[in-house]
Amino acid sequence: MRRIPRYLQAVAERYVVRHLRKRVGQAQAQAALASLREALPRQFEALTREGDARTASMNRQLAWSMAFVAGAVNAGGFLAVGRYTSHMTGVVSSLADDAALNDFATALSFLLMMLCFMGGAALSTVLVAYGKRHRMRSRYALSLLVESFFLLAFGYMGARLNGKVRLDLPEAVALLCFIMGMHNAVTTNISGAVVRTTHMTGNVTDLGIELAKLFYRNSRKLEGAPIIRADRGRLKLVGLLLASFVAGGVTGALGFRHFGFKTTVPLALFLVLLAGRPLLLELRLLRRDLET
Repeated sequence: MRRIPRYLQAVAERYVVRHLRKRVGQAQAQAALASLREALPRQFEALTREGDARTASMNRQLAWSMAFVAGAVNAGGFLAVGRYTSHMTGVVSSLADDAALNDFATALSFLLMMLCFMGGAALSTVLVAYGKRHRMRSRYALSLLVESFFLLAFGYMGARLNGKVRLDLPEAVALLCFIMGMHNAVTTNISGAVVRTTHMTGNVTDLGIELAKLFYRNSRKLEGAPIIRADRGRLKLVGLLLASFVAGGVTGALGFRHFGFKTTVPLALFLVLLAGRPLLLELRLLRRDLET
């Protein structure tokens, strides 16, 4: 999020361009300034730009914050409900196993988890589609805000049960799956499926692929052979996703272990902070339209 007022940014940019121009020229100075802008953290643009308008920097900003929350909810939620709820591979496999063993009651519970995850993704997509149809720039932020309310509802549900750390209720498992479905759908929709934050299988696979390319030795004896090069941008992105998910998991597990369901409060507030700037802009635009 930019904390510097716009007029100060303009003054600073003119100062930088003027001094760079003496050394490298006007075009090179403008290019250097554009590169600097891209490197700055821009929470607002990371949650509003989509498709070809997104940059690698925006995807990285979105990746670390969303992966951190996903890791915290997944690991902390395991201590709360005894199940991992952020990825569906194990859920679908368990559903198939229990159905094959004629344990239909357990198979039904896994089916419910899958449907709730799907329902969360569907709700997030509906909110985004509604915002797009009504030309809302905060459509992705709106989905995050709704997700934060559900996360607080989960914390309240646990606090009502005398603050027990473990909550073996189907409703709680279903709610966490629903939250994770919403969480994954936001990043999938806005990044064009480039960033996925609730499961690490694909990211770990991509990390292995890019590391192999990075350390692959291109022999000069094979003239005309294609050169194997790693996608360093992709390498940075998946590495950041993995590190943030692990950091979030440790934070969430420690939080639920020591503070119980109160841990959901700072996680929900973090989502609200991510959504705050776009939502405030939306309110300002709405107020301006009403006044004119």
